Amino acid sequence: MATRQRESSFTSCSSTSSCDADDEGVRGTCEDASLCKRFAVSIGYWHDPYIQHFVRLSKERKAPEINRGYFARVHGVSQLIKAFLRKTECHCQIINLGAGMDTTFWRLKMQASPIQPHSRTAFRGHTSDGLPTLLIAECVLVYMTPEQSANLLKWAANSFEVAMFINYEQVNMGDRFGQIMIENLRRRQCDLAGVETCKSLESQKERLLSNGWETASAIDMMELYSKLPRAEVSRIESLEFLDEMELLEQLMQHYCLCWATKGGNELGLKEITY
Repeated sequence: MATRQRESSFTSCSSTSSCDADDEGVRGTCEDASLCKRFAVSIGYWHDPYIQHFVRLSKERKAPEINRGYFARVHGVSQLIKAFLRKTECHCQIINLGAGMDTTFWRLKMQASPIQPHSRTAFRGHTSDGLPTLLIAECVLVYMTPEQSANLLKWAANSFEVAMFINYEQVNMGDRFGQIMIENLRRRQCDLAGVETCKSLESQKERLLSNGWETASAIDMMELYSKLPRAEVSRIESLEFLDEMELLEQLMQHYCLCWATKGGNELGLKEITY
């Protein structure tokens, strides 16, 4: 089963209009990410026949390092999802937190995974029928305060007996490159309220372990890129020329993929790695 959750009870705001104003910058980053994905798909980085229905094709050409970064992100998350589906033999449910315009559900359905959509009420608390549950958060937690994201992680760990959590977001944000990223987003009225948890891979893992998860792993996207199948790397690198490898490395070293597990010893969830 798969669920796309757009709303969360882990944030609060004094009024609807205030919430709308605060969320405008975040919604803007969602659209930007979707535009970048659409462009990368259009020149052959990966196959996604669904994204065209969510966002227009940008007339602006995206930089090669941006396209490769999104390829690594999509590939990395997809590999962990596939590993979870293999371990559970698809007898599971998937909750995509803050899914926005993400097309994961339809891409999984295209790959003949036996999944069906369900409303957000299907997984409130203990109504999950004991199914192993995969929760996905891509650039979601960083927009919450540390307390709010901790509450969400605790809720997930307490609600599902057998579970895995995938988190993709910023890391190593204490250096100059990270500060420039933060300043650029602030100029767009988009504040990274949870950036203090993005100091390092260790701080990312510690947040998961301190909120009810039994195992936690993290890898920055440059290391993940180095682990991609060589044939696939050769294919995407032939799509367009990149003249500044250093910029790609800087960018990828400031994003990470983290995953945590709880229970599922008999399924081998703890064995999932990248």
